[in-house]
Formats: sequence, structure tokens, C-alpha cells
Amino acid sequence: MRFGPNNHEERCPQGHSSASTIATIQAALAADPDIDSSAVEIRMLGPVVLLEGYITKAADREKAISLAAMIVGWENVQDRMLSRFPPQ
Repeated sequence: MRFGPNNHEERCPQGHSSASTIATIQAALAADPDIDSSAVEIRMLGPVVLLEGYITKAADREKAISLAAMIVGWENVQDRMLSRFPPQ
């Protein structure tokens, strides 16, 4: 899924702050009942969103990346999440 131009600055000429972008992504993750995002931290490095922390299900990784990409674009999402699967 792609929205608009290829880079985040062109999509956000208003100069959205990093804090508002982070808050938007956090809200999107929190609103999705299928994702456990309690151990995922979101940071910004320029226009790039860094997803860091831990996930407990493999599907959570793809869903978190997809939600962040809908907001800032695929090329502006960097996955640094680690898997921590519960013992079975």
C-alpha cells in the first residue's frame, strides 16, 4: 500500500514534529487488538521511524511495520525489533 510521494518530507510539508509522528504510530499500534506492542519502542531518526524492542508473535512484526509504513511510507520504516517468544 502506497500513499503519495516517496519520501516523508514531501508527504508532510507542514513539518510534523517527531513527537506527533511517534504518537500517531503508537496510537495505531495500541488501537489494533491483534498486536502486543507493549514492549515496542518507537523512535525517529530524521524522517526514518525506528521500531525497537520486543515482539512475542511473528505476526506482530509484519503488522507493526505495516501500520508504521501507512503513516510514513515503507522506505521510512526501519525494523529493529527482536523476537521474544514465550516458552511452550
